[in-house]
Amino acid sequence: MLLTDKQTAIIGGGPGGLTLARLLQLRGARVTVYERDPDRSARQQGATLDLHDESGLRALTKAGLLDAFRQHYRPGADRLRLVDGQGRILFDQHAQSEEPTFGHEHFRPEIDRGPLRELLLDSLAPDTIVWNSQLRGLEPEGAGWRLHFPDGRTAYADLVIGADGTGSKVRPLVTPLPPFFTGYTVVEGNIYEAARNAPALWALTKGGKVFALAHNQSIILSAKGDGSLSFYTCQRSAEDWVHRSGIDFQSLPQVAAWFARDFAAWSPAWQELFATEHLYVVPRPQYCMPLDQTWAPQASITLLGDAAHLMPPYAGEGVNMAMLDALELSYCLTDGRFADLRPAIGHYETEMRRRGSAVAAVSIESMEQLHSPGALAWMSRITEA
Repeated sequence: MLLTDKQTAIIGGGPGGLTLARLLQLRGARVTVYERDPDRSARQQGATLDLHDESGLRALTKAGLLDAFRQHYRPGADRLRLVDGQGRILFDQHAQSEEPTFGHEHFRPEIDRGPLRELLLDSLAPDTIVWNSQLRGLEPEGAGWRLHFPDGRTAYADLVIGADGTGSKVRPLVTPLPPFFTGYTVVEGNIYEAARNAPALWALTKGGKVFALAHNQSIILSAKGDGSLSFYTCQRSAEDWVHRSGIDFQSLPQVAAWFARDFAAWSPAWQELFATEHLYVVPRPQYCMPLDQTWAPQASITLLGDAAHLMPPYAGEGVNMAMLDALELSYCLTDGRFADLRPAIGHYETEMRRRGSAVAAVSIESMEQLHSPGALAWMSRITEA
């Protein structure tokens, strides 16, 4: 095996990095995951994740974790309501009698990020994760790399895999190509104890998702298993809008005033999103890696997930692509097809870029359609297909 007597470092303990660690350990590889969170109990935010049969679920199956996933996924959380800006329900999957399940081509079971992370962490050998280890930088050393951390610690790895997301410290050592701004900014939020703090919108989700589309804007709601409500608002913006707007996104009154102004054409009922102090908010300008990106493979470093092919979240493919990256990279590194690491990594990267670019193009198209005058009609066709 190419990784015999080699130390592999995975930078980042998200779903992609943890899936790869599990898959490599099943083949006997020595793997360490360096994660910036202080410990495994650090609060995980974000919306629920829907895993797809041909990617995320396939990776979990190969990792021997599908049974664990079945114990933690949330039946019904994938059901969608499509509404307009006044909150009128135009399409409701809750009213459908059919309940797809595992093995159905359209079944995309939902799981919260926290439980997914927990089941992946529990699958790893003890001491695989080195917590509180945000990578500061890395430099070549021999045939591998010397990793540097903010507290002065260092570590050596023969192979480094950057699974460290949008602001990857590993990516610049692989390619200088930067992401491009898509023309949209998301404001992400999470309302805790939503049944009490946003009761009308919590009831609207009915334990699933809501897509609200109007006036070239969107609001997407997702109910979470811990009783919180995650949401994304999105609209077209300048790249520097977050800074130029003058809004202090730590000030909930300022954020509420922005929303009331920019979404004034929407029903006042949506202002419940910002009517509680039990809320966190973060603005996220939407970036995407170049769809035609390419680079020469190296023998000791590569990327997966957002670090390799960041894309907007409007195709539901980000986590699925990261987990599929992990699966395909594990095959290339361990299945005996390649005599050396460079051609193994080169084959993986070629296929990963091709796959990632195709999905990113779909995501960008979906984002444009969802924020167009014909958004409701387009989404209706998609949901009813």
